[in-house]
Amino acid sequence: MKRKTRSRYDRPNNDRRQRYPEQDPAKKPLFNFNYATLALFGGIFVLGVTVGIGFSSSTNLNPTSIDSRLEIDRQAPDAELCQQFGASAIVTNMQVYVTLNPFNVFVTQPKMQPGCVIRQNNWSILERQNLITSEQVNDCKRRMNTFGYTGSLQGSPKINCIYQNDAAGNLFLNQSGNNVVPESDSF
Repeated sequence: MKRKTRSRYDRPNNDRRQRYPEQDPAKKPLFNFNYATLALFGGIFVLGVTVGIGFSSSTNLNPTSIDSRLEIDRQAPDAELCQQFGASAIVTNMQVYVTLNPFNVFVTQPKMQPGCVIRQNNWSILERQNLITSEQVNDCKRRMNTFGYTGSLQGSPKINCIYQNDAAGNLFLNQSGNNVVPESDSF
């Protein structure tokens, strides 16, 4: 009988690494890193982080939008005094009209302006400048309120006795279920 010759593809594939050494995964590393490559990737990472921080903390060039609390603090009347003795605020002035027959509610277009809320223990600043009277202080204190104002204290500010309303709560802060109110929030 005549012997049949086998092709190389008919042979058992037991020792593939001996026949094809260039495809041996144990001998060839997946990535060929050296110190220069690591330094290049490290530099790219640092540059990316720096550029990202630069873009996220850039100033707002659009005057129609407010992007951060810092912009509100800068726009407050007497900004340094407001930050030291109170807190900056966005003051919304609007009027509400309620009709009873038929029952309807109408609201005017709100007017937004920067303002400041003074802590109770700092009311003397307003008294020393003769912007509020002792009668106004006693009346506001009796109702457990505080003072807020718009306009500069050196000009003619509009000062009101305002009430801190926590009835609705801040739904932005209560997401984690933590209902602890920091002491700095109490005026």
